[in-house]
Amino acid sequence: MAFFIKTIQFLAALFIIVGIHELGHLLFAKLFKMRVNSYMIGFPPKLFKVKWGETEYALGSIPLGGAVQIAGMVDESLAIDHLENSPQPWEFRSKPAWQRCLTILGGIIFNLLSGICIWIGLTYIMGNTYLPKDEVNKYGIIPSALAREMGFKTGDKIFKINGKNFDDFNDVVSPSFLLRSKSYYTINRDGQLFTLPIPEKLLESLSDIKKDFFIRPIFPCLIHSVRPNSSATLAGLMAGDQIIELAGQSTLDLYSLIRIVKTCLDKTVEVVYLRNGIKMGTQVQIGQEGLGIELAQPKYRQLHYSFVASIPIGLKKALELMECHFLTIWKLITGKLALKKSLGGPISIAQNFDNEFIGYKFWTLVALLSIMIGLINLLPIPALDGGHALCILYEVLSGRKLSDKFLQSTQKLGMILMLLLMLYALGNDIRKLL
Repeated sequence: MAFFIKTIQFLAALFIIVGIHELGHLLFAKLFKMRVNSYMIGFPPKLFKVKWGETEYALGSIPLGGAVQIAGMVDESLAIDHLENSPQPWEFRSKPAWQRCLTILGGIIFNLLSGICIWIGLTYIMGNTYLPKDEVNKYGIIPSALAREMGFKTGDKIFKINGKNFDDFNDVVSPSFLLRSKSYYTINRDGQLFTLPIPEKLLESLSDIKKDFFIRPIFPCLIHSVRPNSSATLAGLMAGDQIIELAGQSTLDLYSLIRIVKTCLDKTVEVVYLRNGIKMGTQVQIGQEGLGIELAQPKYRQLHYSFVASIPIGLKKALELMECHFLTIWKLITGKLALKKSLGGPISIAQNFDNEFIGYKFWTLVALLSIMIGLINLLPIPALDGGHALCILYEVLSGRKLSDKFLQSTQKLGMILMLLLMLYALGNDIRKLL
């Protein structure tokens, strides 16, 4: 059932994103009086089709793309026989270069705009909940093995990132920050400030640790309340006590305590705790419900915004995401990120969706993917929108129109290249699964 829900969300997201992209091409073409023969989400064979006016609207059975067929344009069909006749007023090729360029870029424009609109909507509806830096820096952080290799130590307090102050602890591992060259942390360790440079391929290394943490805040095991008649009550534990050791193992933070409790179910173990600064110990039986205590939780900050205030905040988030994708693409092109670790296919994308439907998480992923697909399509590669736009730009600058046969050849080359990239990405997905 969980796999089914994950798959449905993935397919629904693709349907929305591809539909929006192709809608951009369709509307710009209609705006400039071009004849649109078909609008299809997905690839053949067709599951559904209906004709409305001059345009056939269809849904394909393979939900990994889509197409809008505009009269007089060399597209995925690679057919040029119909271009041997003189250009007709309703054809793509008869329109001014700026109209053709906007029609080509319409899908990208719609993807980026839809991503921005979703971020604005999520900001207005959900607000922003985050862990403030000051809350984390009360006790510092716990580093993973990867973070220790970088130079982090338990208890370090992150003071600045790239020399700038910050409030949201999520900024510490923001991809747009980690992807920048020569990025660094300013660390406070025992009252001493020093810088910790970030390795060039840290983000790539983070992909290897999967769901494990890179650094996490220390949250002491402070008891908020004790359930009546629980094993903790019988052991004499009280609200305000801080558990520092359980079953002979240090409980530096609440995550450590939770992990140890899971290994000691139905056992009686020793617990060491602090009460008013005094170290004390007792025996406690750990039942199926754990210790019978509620721990003090970290204090998250929650902000709510009016719709007007949500616009610049949502726009900023979307622009930061675009910057992140640009940096990733550039590092892939320049070889600073390995394709083997960084390029994922449909399986990797699908795994980002939850096993249950959670609205804001689903729409967050839709916004992320919509912006990502928009920017990928902007690349000047034949068969992508950016490749078509580059050909139009050449025409404008040179004053010469590229031949239909040349466009057909580059389209074919681009389609082969994109197919090889998709197969490579799918291979990466399978390798990660195995």
